[in-house]
Amino acid sequence: MAQAQGTGKGDAGDGSASGLHGLVGQALGRLGRWGGLVFLLAGLALSGWSAYEGSYLAGWAGTHGTLTVQRCEVSYPNNASHSSRKNRRPVRCEGVFVADGGKGRDAGAAVRVRRRYGAGTELSVQRTGDEYVQSGLDRAWRSFAAFFGGWVLTGLGLFCLATGYAPFGRSRVSYDDAWEAAGRGRTRVVVLGMIGVGSVGGVVSFLISYLG
Repeated sequence: MAQAQGTGKGDAGDGSASGLHGLVGQALGRLGRWGGLVFLLAGLALSGWSAYEGSYLAGWAGTHGTLTVQRCEVSYPNNASHSSRKNRRPVRCEGVFVADGGKGRDAGAAVRVRRRYGAGTELSVQRTGDEYVQSGLDRAWRSFAAFFGGWVLTGLGLFCLATGYAPFGRSRVSYDDAWEAAGRGRTRVVVLGMIGVGSVGGVVSFLISYLG
């Protein structure tokens, strides 16, 4: 009788441990899918915004023209860090905008740029509604690099969302199992295509922006 009672306690303990393990596994599986959803949405947002911005910088959207600078002012605070000064567009240049072909004129135009320009300098700009951006293919190609980078995030998000694999921390689903599961349908082909095109497109666009 004593031996039977001891076995029963052991089974109860094993059952509790198994139940706890199952709950942890389910939680990690949901974490992988939630993480995949975050990657997916972040990738779509990055690609969408970069395509929108790049289309204006390349002159494909909006109204192209010339802004003749009258004055430029630095807008970042004196205590701004060196990195923030380097990465932002801290200079606001005001002047007269004239659209190509003389189809429009704005005496109160202003554009944000990275450095100061002297009075009389003519800047190639694109009007986007009531705002202006300094156009140029080098800037456009950098936006297109970010656009393709969004494809990589989207592909990774799709992979995690479909398989439950979490690329961070402890994953309930191993990479090998997730990769095998993705190969049973079209998920693997789509993921490889998006990551491959995104990686190649991002690198090529980034190089063109500096070498072009």
